[in-house]
Amino acid sequence: MTDSKTSGGHRFVDDDAGVRFDEHQRKSLSRRRAARLAVFALGATTIAWRFLLPLAISRPVFPADDVLRKDLPSNDFAAAVANCPGYEASNFVRTDSSLTADLSLAGPGCNAFGQDIAELKLLVQYQTDRRLHVKVYDAGLDVYQIQETVLPSPENTETPVEDSHLRFHLVERPFSFAVTRAASGEVLFNTSKEPLIFETQLVRLRTALPDDPNLYGLGEYAGSFRMPTEDYSRTLWNADFAFTPPEYNLYGSHPVYYDHRPGSGTHAVFLRNANGMDVKIRRTPEDGQYLEYVVLGGVLDFYFLAGPTPAEASRQYAEVVGLPAMQPYWALGIHQCKYGYWDVFMLAEVVANSSNANIPLDVLWSDIDSMDLRRDFTLDPERFPLHMMRLLVDTLHSRGQRFVTMLDAGIARADDYAPYHRGRAKDAFLKAADGSDHLGVQWPGVVVWPDFFAPGAQAWWTEEIMRWFNPDTGMDVDGLWNDMNEASNFCHDVYCIPEKVAKDENNPPAPIHAPRPNTGRPIAGFPAEFQPGSKAAVARGPNVVGEASWQTVLSSRSTTPSSGTPRGQMKGIPGRDLLTPPYRIQNRKGELSDKTIYTNITNADGTTQYDTHNLYGTMVATATRNALLARRPGVRPFVLTRSTFAGSGRAAAHWFGDNRSTWSDYRLAIAQMLNAVALQQMPLVGSDVCGFGGTAQERMCARWATAAAFQPFFRNHADLNDPHQEFYLWPLVAHAARNAIRARYRLLDFMYTALRRQAAVDGDPLVRPLWFVYPDDPRCVAVETQWFLSDALLVSPVVEDDATDVRFYLPDDLFYDFWTRKPVRGKGEMVTRAGARVRPTRWDSVREHYVHHWDPRHSPYFPDKNVATALCRSV
Repeated sequence: MTDSKTSGGHRFVDDDAGVRFDEHQRKSLSRRRAARLAVFALGATTIAWRFLLPLAISRPVFPADDVLRKDLPSNDFAAAVANCPGYEASNFVRTDSSLTADLSLAGPGCNAFGQDIAELKLLVQYQTDRRLHVKVYDAGLDVYQIQETVLPSPENTETPVEDSHLRFHLVERPFSFAVTRAASGEVLFNTSKEPLIFETQLVRLRTALPDDPNLYGLGEYAGSFRMPTEDYSRTLWNADFAFTPPEYNLYGSHPVYYDHRPGSGTHAVFLRNANGMDVKIRRTPEDGQYLEYVVLGGVLDFYFLAGPTPAEASRQYAEVVGLPAMQPYWALGIHQCKYGYWDVFMLAEVVANSSNANIPLDVLWSDIDSMDLRRDFTLDPERFPLHMMRLLVDTLHSRGQRFVTMLDAGIARADDYAPYHRGRAKDAFLKAADGSDHLGVQWPGVVVWPDFFAPGAQAWWTEEIMRWFNPDTGMDVDGLWNDMNEASNFCHDVYCIPEKVAKDENNPPAPIHAPRPNTGRPIAGFPAEFQPGSKAAVARGPNVVGEASWQTVLSSRSTTPSSGTPRGQMKGIPGRDLLTPPYRIQNRKGELSDKTIYTNITNADGTTQYDTHNLYGTMVATATRNALLARRPGVRPFVLTRSTFAGSGRAAAHWFGDNRSTWSDYRLAIAQMLNAVALQQMPLVGSDVCGFGGTAQERMCARWATAAAFQPFFRNHADLNDPHQEFYLWPLVAHAARNAIRARYRLLDFMYTALRRQAAVDGDPLVRPLWFVYPDDPRCVAVETQWFLSDALLVSPVVEDDATDVRFYLPDDLFYDFWTRKPVRGKGEMVTRAGARVRPTRWDSVREHYVHHWDPRHSPYFPDKNVATALCRSV
């Protein structure tokens, strides 16, 4: 890819001295649940850096007991599964690097949440010396398995067991297994306490854990980085929740966790399963500490990653889900957006105002404001006429700036909308059981959704992108933004009448502001068409307003449930309740189909949304990336996605969705970043700087702007009905942003090199928590608001409301001040620096506590003592 830088013989054992197995598994489930370069003074912007003690752990909003359907024979999960017999292993076939076996029900099925599947298969593969693959699946190959086209399985190098750092152990009856470290015998995963349950609509597996474990991962969520370990659940079911409520299931699902054990190592466990699930972390007197998967379907397809260092475990995870996509250099620049830039002149003024305030702006964004009736592949002809948008983008490009716009997942289903008709001709949309379009509601009113399992969907999507964003005739965008791709649906449930909901909720709404020929003010740096006195012609007719587009939709629709799939093709067992399964995961939306694509919809390949829902956002982003590659072969595409799954980093960058303009969400963004980059292999991520919803407070925005300068994706974005929060609107924030961006620019080559290593070399994380760098320091495990860029730059921002003292953890190591090069010896304790006032002042008068670890013998980034000069670049 090119990129312009204008912006700058073995033996399996059944028992082992290192593992203890129960002879009789219990029958009840618990109900509860070196030299290092450091910077103490970031050349003094007005924002000081500070360490915050771990955020208080809040209890889940859901009750601790399992939430089950009222129509169950018992309202108690433990009682429902108490008599499940588990399985018996037999017919072993061993090679130097693998094991297969048959698993048969060990007694009468309990049929608690569907029918017990009588015959299963076990596959064990030593795929590399650090990766063990353990898979339990149905013998008939009916149960859904993730398509290889969506998430390819990793290569199996068939490592002899004696060369592996891991060991697999099993008990034949009732079947259980354990994974241990080969050298020490340390138990990493042990399922012997409870029998495996494998039913048509529920799979349950429990593993024991050490007391008070350090567990991380299982995103996406809004909560502490280190997971709570008592009476706690994580639900993986992609959902559109505004303002990231704490501990709700959010936009992405990543069924991987990291178990960090200071002194002995870190390992990761990835479950390659896309179905909705609850992952419960509990500690009880009778069962001890454990983690339990309760999954609505699919197979148990585990990858155990040995580490033993945290960074090695992350790199091994990248080998499983794929290396992230390499991003264009300009993606590390400064991005500006707002839902509410209501015409092309406002977009131009934002650029001019930023320049006038001497605040760099590399990428300008437009939200759905620019669309005609909120429809993809359109422009509002009065407020964003095509010829004016082309002038805007050409002007940006002439200055080395970029432009990104949005594509929502829902496609307007309207008689007068050509992209819909072209997609229908290619059979590109999801269908109801009777063959009619599956309908829902998004911003354009009644919509359909692309079915990216359909043979014609990618071709249609690519053609629409190439047609509308043709540099010669359309808008020459530099990147695309996929939103609403969980997929979000304004229909509340399966009884929805889309036409009525669209009408009642006024979608699409009429534009709020009347069109104008210009602002009446000069806009510096833009052509005459943007200046006072210009009367730029409207490109085509006016918007259709007043009579909303729900009145022009085509009429047929169906709510008939889908009726099954072919057998033996891993497409899902027929006859399941795809709308209201017997076990109810803790989806905060309610039923599985509430506010999303209905889960009884069958995809073009015969699978169902019940099984593939969590993959939808990734498939939209992947299709968009493919289209941009076709549009400009050889140029690195930029795609931003809201919804994600394991491996989404291969296609897109990610932002954390609709956060709030609060100190708590500012702190939360750090934990979200650590999860996404270090644990989930999505390196280009970030929050909406200063918050999306609500009114940004000046001091908070100044802190946030400074911290964001040392995070991968740096975009200021705000909601439609909330005040503007561009950095230039406050003197304090403008000053903080200028200084922070100046420091970011000096680090761009360093950051881009680290990004390249993660994306194109080996998955080594661009951002990492302190315990990645100091894995044997137990005090690092709870540090939630400091981070390293690569393993070199330790950032510790002010995160407490209106704080003026800087307090952070400095590990036991030798550090150097980033600007003065003076050595500072860390002692593995908290450090406090006073006087971190927030006020406009000289560059060198207030110190940011920004710690950089650097070995001059190995670093290619700092060739001499003049760090600022070596890192400075013009973007």
